[in-house]
Amino acid sequence: MMPATKPAQILVIEDEEHLRRDIVEELQEAGYRTLDAQNGEAALELLKNATPDLLLCDITMPGLDGYDVLEQVRRKRPDLSSAPFVFLTALSEPYEVVEGKLKGADDYLVKPIDYDLMLATIAARLRQVERIHNRHDGELATIRNALAALSGSGAEAALNLIALGTVLLDEKAVPVLVNRAADQMAANGDFIAIGNKGISSPDSASNRALQSAIGGALEAASRRCDKVLGVTLQRTHDTSAISVVICPLVQADTDCKGRACVALFISPPGQSQRVPESLLMDLFSLTPTEARVASALARCRRPSDVAAELGVSQTTISFHMRNLFQKTGTNRQADLIALILACPMMMKFG
Repeated sequence: MMPATKPAQILVIEDEEHLRRDIVEELQEAGYRTLDAQNGEAALELLKNATPDLLLCDITMPGLDGYDVLEQVRRKRPDLSSAPFVFLTALSEPYEVVEGKLKGADDYLVKPIDYDLMLATIAARLRQVERIHNRHDGELATIRNALAALSGSGAEAALNLIALGTVLLDEKAVPVLVNRAADQMAANGDFIAIGNKGISSPDSASNRALQSAIGGALEAASRRCDKVLGVTLQRTHDTSAISVVICPLVQADTDCKGRACVALFISPPGQSQRVPESLLMDLFSLTPTEARVASALARCRRPSDVAAELGVSQTTISFHMRNLFQKTGTNRQADLIALILACPMMMKFG
């Protein structure tokens, strides 16, 4: 018998004690698990050890107001990017709604609270998150299973069409397939070395990070669970760097032994590799602006770099990243980049 799924957990942040208690009681009667905080500071303290599925937050509170809480949650807890954030407010002016939306809020409930509307809004937001996750869990599984199944000259020829360096490792971290781009990077010798026994970096600090990430991905593969990791490899004699995204390939119904277990996607140094924006729009139903941000993230990694490249503020990039996380079903920037970089695989092997 499959274990029962836990009810969703809702964090209620409201400084009016009676209202907070009434909201919590309504949520518990509807079957939800609850956490509650009397102000923004208490909420952030709770969030050090909690991962709620949805947050209900008052805007006007002493100390940290609702906007401050939203900004800190989005900045410090990227793993909560898919958790809907719903404001509770006595204000109903359009500019208040616009300000909250631009900062990443998902919805508004106006006081006095209509509890039927509150429960309907929460249920709708949670269903939306579940649909997105279910759809893209299947897409990501298709990519990984296709990569794990690759073998022989046909697979190598296909991977050689990709400008991104791609290395597939077995359960002992031994390369089973290295595409042409990765071979060229290794031959240059600045950032990576690839041999019969594994892949490494000439820079000692970078190599420690790389081996740790590969070990983590192999452990995740052996346990048949997801763990996408991002590593920056530096050149020993200057500040130049390249990015590597590492992810396990084995899914729940497959065995890691004797096959490709981990994939490394390596950004070529000194090049601006662009995932076609039209492809991103088709795969994830992105707007043109979201596709540009996603493509830039895959090349630059840091939101500040993306903001500079596109000539917009970091607040704007954060807003678009929030939408990207929701539409791609990812929770962290490393996961998002891994999915973007694997988009060519969707077209060839999905």
